[in-house]
Parts: sequence; structure tokens; C-alpha cells
Amino acid sequence: MKDELLQAYHTIPWFFDLKPKQLESLVAISQLNQYAEGEELFSEGERADGIHIVLDGQFQIEMVIPSRGQFRVFVAETLDVLGWSSLTPVVRQRIATVRAIVPSRVISMDGEKLRKLCEEDHDLGYIIMKRVANVVASHFLTTRLQLMNQIVDLSKDTSAHR
Repeated sequence: MKDELLQAYHTIPWFFDLKPKQLESLVAISQLNQYAEGEELFSEGERADGIHIVLDGQFQIEMVIPSRGQFRVFVAETLDVLGWSSLTPVVRQRIATVRAIVPSRVISMDGEKLRKLCEEDHDLGYIIMKRVANVVASHFLTTRLQLMNQIVDLSKDTSAHR
């Protein structure tokens, strides 16, 4: 299992700059997980406790929107990061539900242990947090564009009913 995890880490560009000892530290707090189609990785409202990198497959990220129900926010694919909020101590619970669309595999890291590793090894911490910042910025841009589309669609619906 450890060798399989190490091989998986070697395929992820995020980690190309890491030293062997740093990769070993990540492997020690990680596991490989498989999800069947329709299986949840985590649910909205659950405790945020891990970060996941998609190795292969696809996951649907959805949120409950009052008066609209479940709303698909994003589809995560290979090398996308899920559960990044577990690296921010302010966020205590999941803000979305993540469900496999097809059979999928992820590397799952313990969020608390990863935060500790980042604090102990600032070089590792810088690399991880820089990558996570890019993920967050990308997700906010995607969410903003979807919100704008929803506003436009809602205004069209309102105009049609007048």
C-alpha cells in the first residue's frame, strides 16, 4: 500500500518539487480510497477532516440552495482537490456534498496531520498552501460564473411571467 501511494504521489505535478523525506511524510498520513458510482466522499454539514486528490474518475460537488434544492456546483476530475477547506482552521464543516459520478480513486490525507506537517516544514507548507490557494481561487471563479448564470436565468424567468 505504501509503495502504491508513493507511486501515486509521483504522478501528481503538485508534488514534483518535494524531497523524498517530505513525500514519505505525506504517504504516512494518506490512504488510497475507491468510490463506486453514486457513493459519497463526504456530505454537506459533516466535520471537515480530510483533503482528497482525485487520481482518476469524476466527482460531482453539489450544495443545497434554499428554494432550489440540490445544485451542482462543479465536476471534479483527475488531479482536482476536494475538501481543501479542512486545511483552514476556521471552516469546521463541509460546505458541499461530493459524490462519485463514475468509479473513482482518490488519495485522502488527514487534514489535521497535514496542517501540522505544513507548520513543522515550512517549505512543504508553502508548496501545499500555494497549490491550495490556486484551487480556492479557481473554485471561487467557477462559482461566481455559475452564480451570474443563475441570476441571469432567474431574471429571464421573472421577465417571462410578467
